[in-house]
Amino acid sequence: MAHIKEPEGVDFLIQSPPLTEQERKEISEHIKKMKAKTPRTRTNKKRKVNKEIAE
Repeated sequence: MAHIKEPEGVDFLIQSPPLTEQERKEISEHIKKMKAKTPRTRTNKKRKVNKEIAE
C-alpha cells in the first residue's frame, strides 16, 4: 500500500475542544437511551472440542 502524502497547507490532525460537564451528561444520557432501545441478543459462540481417539 502506498503512503498518502498530505497536500501543502492542509493538516489532517483534528483537535476537538474539551467537553463541558453538561455536554458529557447529555451524551451519556443519549447513549443510555439508545442502549435501552436496542434489544440484547445472545450470541452462541462455537466452542472447539478436542476429541481424542482412544486406541
